[in-house]
Amino acid sequence: MKLLIKNMVSLRCKLIVKSELERIHLHFTVVELGEVEIREQLSSEQQQELKTALLKYGLELMEDKKSMLIEKIKNIIVEMIHYSEEPPVLNFSAYLSEKLNYDYNYLSNLFSEVKGTTIEHFIIAHKIEKAKELLIYNELTLTEIAEKLHYSNVAHLSNQFKKVTGLTPSFFKKMKHKRLIALENL
Repeated sequence: MKLLIKNMVSLRCKLIVKSELERIHLHFTVVELGEVEIREQLSSEQQQELKTALLKYGLELMEDKKSMLIEKIKNIIVEMIHYSEEPPVLNFSAYLSEKLNYDYNYLSNLFSEVKGTTIEHFIIAHKIEKAKELLIYNELTLTEIAEKLHYSNVAHLSNQFKKVTGLTPSFFKKMKHKRLIALENL
């Protein structure tokens, strides 16, 4: 049985979900960002227990089809930007359409309607958070960060970075105390 879980956007979330599934004695075969596959069918008591347990951590068991699709979009974007080493061959819109088997216009309109922002702005926000993380680690040059995040050039990254944060990447790098935004809050 496949379950979708809202706000499950980090590796820590995966660990929490695994722990709660084990505590409730549910046997999982797959635990991915936003998605869990369990062997058994959930009884209504187990479903309620899992819902309550997940809510303690800000996670939510999904039941509405549109909400599930929104979570899938978010999880694909998060996975692609934060955890994937290989860039998708296609552009984001084609990639999302292909992964979810929906027309991109439908996905885009649904996402904007439900989230109050566009998929493009969501992607940019995540790319800038990843850039902030990489700047703080201080292991890559700005050129390498731009390449890693698939910007056409450093100027494009710098312009978006300044537009989102109000700071230049180099000034941000100097401000070590500036905190990152948790992925769950984007």
